[in-house]
Amino acid sequence: MGRLENKVALITGSGSGIGKEIASAYAKEGAKVVIADFAEEAMNNTVSELTDAGHEAIGVKVNVAVNAEVEHMIDEAIEKFGRVDILINNAGVGDNMQAAANVQDDTWDRVMSINLNGVMYTMRKIIPHFQDNGGGTIINMASITGLTGGRGGLAYTAVKHAVVGMTKNVASHYGSQNIRCNAIAPAQVQTGFATSMDNIDSFGMEAATRGTNLIPRAGTVADIANIALFFATEDSAYVNGVTLAADAGWSAY
Repeated sequence: MGRLENKVALITGSGSGIGKEIASAYAKEGAKVVIADFAEEAMNNTVSELTDAGHEAIGVKVNVAVNAEVEHMIDEAIEKFGRVDILINNAGVGDNMQAAANVQDDTWDRVMSINLNGVMYTMRKIIPHFQDNGGGTIINMASITGLTGGRGGLAYTAVKHAVVGMTKNVASHYGSQNIRCNAIAPAQVQTGFATSMDNIDSFGMEAATRGTNLIPRAGTVADIANIALFFATEDSAYVNGVTLAADAGWSAY
């Protein structure tokens, strides 16, 4: 029997990249998965790949910056599968590496609305459901920028610090109710995330990446999915409120 047999996992931003790999890893362990993404074509393709492989999966298009859409997403998952056991807050956007003196209001607002408000909206909606069900697991996608100071643009760094704080807060407040909340803090991972940014701030980029030669290697989506699998299973039952650096030791230098 798979380690996630009879569990239902809802994963935002799972049409591609890290989120897709997590969905695949969970499905292989027996979970029913909800592929939630703003990119509808990618979402549908991922659902098709999973169902063609014999797994149970549905897709829900969502803009996590809109509370009503987040609530619909979670309601849809519960209506389809009867419950949600695992929530992965993976959806996010970059900030074009804008340093403090170069931050643009629209970039700041977009990063805050998706990367921060979206996490709050999902947790606010799912926690009462977890309470009714006797527990649940939340995994937030932070970043190494949430544990360090200079390895990203200002908005992205601020948001990921906030995600780390929210992770601790939820773990502290709801841990006694069998609700666990942990976060993953990846450094460089081989995805299309960086290439999705345009109009990059050259000063911010140079400042943030000046130490990347010290990274032993770039991570893979499978590296991050393996951590997400650990956090979702009973293997990590005694782990709560932790943000795990996934950077091959880069931040330990």
